[in-house]
Amino acid sequence: MIEIVETLTVPGTIDSLSAIAQYVKQVTTAADLKRQAAYKLRLAVDEIATNIITHGYQKAGLTGEIHLTAIVDNSSLTLSLEDTGINYNPQQKIPLQLEDLTQMLETREIGGLGIHLALNSVDEFRYERIDNRNRNILVVHR
Repeated sequence: MIEIVETLTVPGTIDSLSAIAQYVKQVTTAADLKRQAAYKLRLAVDEIATNIITHGYQKAGLTGEIHLTAIVDNSSLTLSLEDTGINYNPQQKIPLQLEDLTQMLETREIGGLGIHLALNSVDEFRYERIDNRNRNILVVHR
């Protein structure tokens, strides 16, 4: 049995982060995810959405929307975020190493921690670029 949860479309602005968080809470509840898995997914979605807004739209001088779609089936919750911001594949970011994570904040290079958290907070992460749209796909096993 597959249940498709309605898509959420929000402006690609910081003000939309609370609506995105509510949407994730709604779909993780519908999927009956355990509390820790739901928290990690919310963290991952927040990091990806923040990067879309900040880097894909604002810093690039663009405006657009973020489209979220959740699909719940017997084994997983799949949540995708789509945007029309600049082309950016989070998986191409050089992964942080243990020494990066243990450095003092004052000496650590800025950037990469959000992507690290997002990629390591879900069971699967995929990226697609289709028709000038970024699609970040996050999967959590139920």
